[in-house]
Amino acid sequence: MAKKAKKSKKKAPARKAVKKAVKKAPAKKAAPKGHIAIAPGITANDAAASIKWYCDVLGFKVIERWEHDGVFHGAQIGSGGVIINVGQDDWKMGRDRVKGQGTRMYIDTNLDIDKYAADVKARGGVLDQEPSSGWGARMFSINDPDGFKITFMKRG
Repeated sequence: MAKKAKKSKKKAPARKAVKKAVKKAPAKKAAPKGHIAIAPGITANDAAASIKWYCDVLGFKVIERWEHDGVFHGAQIGSGGVIINVGQDDWKMGRDRVKGQGTRMYIDTNLDIDKYAADVKARGGVLDQEPSSGWGARMFSINDPDGFKITFMKRG
């Protein structure tokens, strides 16, 4: 009879715990603290008339007037957190160029949209779109004297 070979019951050498170098994903940078805003600049055929319209019809206020050597060049206007820079066209690109084409300013507000639209109309504004609901907001649209399109909206 053949002898069975004894299986060696040697324990496998203890493995040292290998710490894998795990690359931690860089921490996501938090959004910058403070206020982030946009202030579009538009060029008007008659900046004084456009600024008057924004103030008289939409209820904006003049923040800063721009004059040089006694010549009016425009102004920064605003309402709440909205700022718009309105500059006088210098006509270097021609007097017949169309303004505001392909652009729309969406202005978020916490105002009652229907009341604000009624107030705008009462002050002489002609709405491009009456107040309506869609895309999770109540909104209306208007065009400024140069054709720049503006939509006022209240979300929720």
